[in-house]
Amino acid sequence: TIWIPCSAMYPNTTSGCAPLAQVELSNGPEIKVLDFDASSDENAQFSVAFPKSWNEGTLTFQAFFTVTGTDSGTVAWGLSAVAIADNDSCNTDLNISAESATFEVAGSPGVDELVFFQVMRDVSADDQTGDARLLGIKLFFTTDAKNDA
Repeated sequence: TIWIPCSAMYPNTTSGCAPLAQVELSNGPEIKVLDFDASSDENAQFSVAFPKSWNEGTLTFQAFFTVTGTDSGTVAWGLSAVAIADNDSCNTDLNISAESATFEVAGSPGVDELVFFQVMRDVSADDQTGDARLLGIKLFFTTDAKNDA
């Protein structure tokens, strides 16, 4: 499974849900949410670069959500997807860089630690005259166990 938090999602320009909000609960943690109206269909988007181990087959999903007011009804969620390859058009050409050289994580990483990343554009090493619009990073890593048990 890959967990996609709502903070990694964004409302569609047309028929979009409300922007990301943080809600303070009286008896629990503060939560980040995207509110979808009860009166009209609304949408949000996100992207995932799947690992090579994916069989390119069908997908399923679960929505984790809460509601405003009383929790007395049902909510129907839908999910659709489209894959875009290198040099395919998504109304603008999508470019995918070559895999980078290896780099080390500073701070002596270990089990159950949080790792922070910073991405940058090194303009001294490129010749693109326009803005570069980053859509995401696919992070490759090596495993040393069959599972996380």
